[in-house]
Amino acid sequence: MQYTKTVFLKNNKECLLRNAVGTDAEEIHKIFNLTHAQTDFLCTYPDENLFDTEEERYFLLEKERSANEIEICAVVGGHIVGTAGIEAVGKKDKVKHRAEFGISIEKGFWGIGIGYALTVACVECAKAAGYMQLELNVVSENRRAISLYEGIGFREYGRNPKGFRSRKTGWQEIVLMRMELA
Repeated sequence: MQYTKTVFLKNNKECLLRNAVGTDAEEIHKIFNLTHAQTDFLCTYPDENLFDTEEERYFLLEKERSANEIEICAVVGGHIVGTAGIEAVGKKDKVKHRAEFGISIEKGFWGIGIGYALTVACVECAKAAGYMQLELNVVSENRRAISLYEGIGFREYGRNPKGFRSRKTGWQEIVLMRMELA
């Protein structure tokens, strides 16, 4: 999938949203490790990153060529500060109407509209790809994210009280959210 859009953030800076490409692999790899170290709300830790730069490049090339999946990066001041993407839940008839959404943003760029812009971009891409439902998981303590997702149209459909087992805090409850697209 292809996506490009420029938005202005709450701090009046310009942010380019575009699909991440193979040549972004090194910077995407670094931002993944950074964002996963900055918060306990994501599903992995930096030392669990299974990709090296070359595998990241291949992953991004696959997304670039895909008709129904995408990885979007947020670029501010010439640097990638966050990513978000959609992936098919599966290819079988019973689940091919569903996609999963994931996002991570460098902590210094929280609260200025990048999360909103990336989420809306992924919703637009999911609709364009023909999905009927977009899904996400969010840690229940991440109230800012839940509020953002609800404001865009996601609704809670369940909870998993032991969804994550944090190295720092123990069990984390996961809120399951979905948005109907059609």
